[in-house]
Amino acid sequence: MGEVLVWAVWFAAAGGCLASGVAVVSVTNPFYSALALIGNLASLAVLYLLLSAEFLAAAQVLVYAGSVMVMFLFVVAYLGGRADAPWAGGPPLLRRAAVVAATALLVEVVVVLGLAWGDNLSEAAEISDAFGSPAAIGELFLTDHLLAFEITSIVLLVAAVGGVVLGTTPEKRETE
Repeated sequence: MGEVLVWAVWFAAAGGCLASGVAVVSVTNPFYSALALIGNLASLAVLYLLLSAEFLAAAQVLVYAGSVMVMFLFVVAYLGGRADAPWAGGPPLLRRAAVVAATALLVEVVVVLGLAWGDNLSEAAEISDAFGSPAAIGELFLTDHLLAFEITSIVLLVAAVGGVVLGTTPEKRETE
């Protein structure tokens, strides 16, 4: 009975992850798109819990669904109506490029799944006892992935400054 419950939770979390991911890119209102992204991050946290990575699940909820998404929602609310259609009236080349990129990504996923289907999906993955522990994550962040960790923090800082710059209207700039 327990295994059936695990599979039910897995399918529900995977379905929620897929549905909210589609909602992120298909909803036209950026506020609702950001809320759908929070749902996606919460579904990923449930999948982390099923992998027995409690620390990763908690970090996913606290860091990403909590602080980062609050910053995104703040920027969307700060920009107001100007964030609703940033590409309205833009070049049709942008839409074609997006379709080409999405098609290439879909082909890549299908090829990878096709190659991996016969070899790796029948065997259970080996997961160490330290998987998802704070010590293992901290060691990876401060050794192998230090550059990526620091670049991510700089990108988030630039995003916050960019949100403030985009939020200031020309009228506000002239009065200061």
